[in-house]
Amino acid sequence: MINEQLTPAILLILAFLAITFIQSGYDKVMDWKGNVEWLKGHFSKTILKNNVPQALFLVLALEVFAGAFAVIGMIEILVNGGTEFAFYAAALSCITLLFLLLGQRLAKDYDGARTIVIYFIPAVLLLSWL
Repeated sequence: MINEQLTPAILLILAFLAITFIQSGYDKVMDWKGNVEWLKGHFSKTILKNNVPQALFLVLALEVFAGAFAVIGMIEILVNGGTEFAFYAAALSCITLLFLLLGQRLAKDYDGARTIVIYFIPAVLLLSWL
């Protein structure tokens, strides 16, 4: 069970993560070819240069599961006060963001890496609350 005073903040962060990852996953699915082509250029001078589609698929899977767990976590909290899926969402979100951060750092896209931190902070905060 969670501290009832934190419930609104937890639900808001779960909604934030759900929107972030479901939209990002949707974009990858709807424009797979465009994403692969852009990322091939982005990672052309990294160890990922020959594995862009596989790396993108891994990130897509992580995003879809993180987003789905966030939605299920919100429902679980509202229905019975449980936090199992909210915890999974927070943990998987952190892992996903670390993968994205690693990619940005490998590509020497330091502005992109800095942006990932903005998403990482609420995910870690949520994880600490749960």
